[in-house]
Amino acid sequence: MSRNDNLEKLQNEHFDLCIIGGGASGAGCALDAALRGLKVALVEKTDFAAETSSKSTKLIHGGVRYLEQAFKNLDFGQLRQVRHGLEERHILLHNAPHLARPLALVTPVFSWFEGLYFTIGLKLYGWFASGRDNLPPSRWLNKAETLRRMPGLTRRLHSAVLYYDGQLDDARYCLALAQSAQEAGAVAANYVEVTDFQKNTGGKIEAVKARDAISGTTFIIKARQFLNCTGPYSDAIRQMANPELPARIRPSKGVHLVLPASVLPGPDALLIPKTPDGRVVFAIPFEGSLLLGTTDHDYPDLHKEPLLEAEEVDFLLDTLQPYIVDPLDKQQVKAGFGGLRPLLAPDKRRSADKQTKRLLRDHEVEYDPASGLLSLLGGKWTTYRLMAKDAVDAVCRLAGVPVACSTESHLLVGAAGYTADGWTDLQAQSSFDADICQHLNQKYGSQAPVLAVLAAKRPELARRLHPDYPYIAAEVTYAAQAEMARTLHDVLARRMRLEMIDWAAAKMVAPMVARLLGAELGWTPDMQEDESNKYVAFIERLFKEI
Repeated sequence: MSRNDNLEKLQNEHFDLCIIGGGASGAGCALDAALRGLKVALVEKTDFAAETSSKSTKLIHGGVRYLEQAFKNLDFGQLRQVRHGLEERHILLHNAPHLARPLALVTPVFSWFEGLYFTIGLKLYGWFASGRDNLPPSRWLNKAETLRRMPGLTRRLHSAVLYYDGQLDDARYCLALAQSAQEAGAVAANYVEVTDFQKNTGGKIEAVKARDAISGTTFIIKARQFLNCTGPYSDAIRQMANPELPARIRPSKGVHLVLPASVLPGPDALLIPKTPDGRVVFAIPFEGSLLLGTTDHDYPDLHKEPLLEAEEVDFLLDTLQPYIVDPLDKQQVKAGFGGLRPLLAPDKRRSADKQTKRLLRDHEVEYDPASGLLSLLGGKWTTYRLMAKDAVDAVCRLAGVPVACSTESHLLVGAAGYTADGWTDLQAQSSFDADICQHLNQKYGSQAPVLAVLAAKRPELARRLHPDYPYIAAEVTYAAQAEMARTLHDVLARRMRLEMIDWAAAKMVAPMVARLLGAELGWTPDMQEDESNKYVAFIERLFKEI
């Protein structure tokens, strides 16, 4: 992915479709549209997956909470959400097996009746699944088997119910979508902000005014159609195109914190089915740590970054504590992050229903006949492909291009030729330690040997960035050369996940990453030092917030 080449194409070519927003839905739409033969431009204001799409719970699921609410409230909208999620689960697992895999989840119960209740519920959850992903069925575990699987759990439990969903590396999955879209012919660029629309005499959009956030230059992108995929920020783009449109998005903040894996060791995840705010909370193994989340509350100020805050840390620790043996302490928190969900509110022009229970993780494709703008609103990670299909179907209908979606079976970059034990071949061909080979195989799939070749040509790139983690210097260089990384956050938060799991380690490696990244991007030594200092100051601010 050459950003400079793509910027030149954005300025000089005319596109069938310009997609605004480079998260999961935008990148998914770019891939879908490119595979249908459309000439596609994809622009992202910051970095691919920089907002919502890198800050999820990392689960591929239908939503056990939605199923419970569907039956309790006779809410078919919730039931539809579960069905959509479970239908898509097998596709996400199949299309990028290096970035997504099955995950066992354990739900502790404290009475025989609770065990029966959750067993029935999770049997129904499995029954709603397509069956195409071949995940093991749910089952009721006795107390002894539960504690063998998760020895850190409280001895007060009666038993547990085990079921399976999927887990993904959300940021790298989104990047793989953007890479795959480019491979199919799309032109993608990050750090390109849409600042205004140009319209023809009939009031329809014919171009966007864009600004390159790196150089500060402005330019025009021309296209036949425009699709808004900016998630929580969708209303700003919609109302830029047509100020008369009512707001449709109710942003909701959810936070996660990261604890040492020793808090709840083992490969299984924990589902906490009851919280004071009516959500479920997950404790999930991720990148050698334990990811705990999430919360849910309105977040109307989109200009304020949704950081992890002290009271949210207390809530999550207090929620987990009754389920584990050892006492928790805030000093154990290694990192954390906050993100926004684009909950879809009813269109007041068509519905008077304002109940919050109707704010589902469902999606809608909106067409504004005044401006010609299409907007993909709402949704969640698991259903990104279905969302993209619906949006690009609408694009094709408007364009009179009757081409069907083909993303259901399209393998993403790194998936073709990937095998779970491919790391052993990588180790035989390189001098890397086993954990480094396993990491590269899981994050780059069949492209992992490219990193080994890069390190062989430049041996200094084979070194670890941090002694406790498998990330290596070659990944920074590769991220700049081939993955459009332009900042330390791009590298440490999204191309590799160190910022998400260990703030102290990310702070420690910042100077080295700045030198490696700066060498590729033409930064002077002073610029490298300045970027490193700004990054360290940001991490220190995160520590102060909690």
